[in-house]
Amino acid sequence: MRVLAVLMTLVILWSVVDVGRVLFIEVITPPYGLMDMQDILAIFGSFLAVLIAIEIFQNITIYLKEEVIHVQIVIASALMAISRKIIILDFKEVGPEYVWASAAVIIALGVTYWLVSGKRDH
Repeated sequence: MRVLAVLMTLVILWSVVDVGRVLFIEVITPPYGLMDMQDILAIFGSFLAVLIAIEIFQNITIYLKEEVIHVQIVIASALMAISRKIIILDFKEVGPEYVWASAAVIIALGVTYWLVSGKRDH
């Protein structure tokens, strides 16, 4: 499991460098600093992918310390992942069934997170 944590650290560092590289290229290529919506969504997607990787890293490190899987953190990671998918989703490319299914997953995860966090507070 420690190997997984080390590998996840490498993935996070690699992802941060990649996001920096993409931003640098966007700034130095003409027209300087101007991005279309597709570029902005791609950069948002990259940022959110880094955040998801950090969440997964937290899951691994907490498991290594306590040898318990914290359901609340896992659900938060899943919520972030599906939210990333929705943010970068091209609604012209997918059907309404996909959008409704994604909404159902978000609602289910949100309710589950609320139930788990409420149970933990009591």
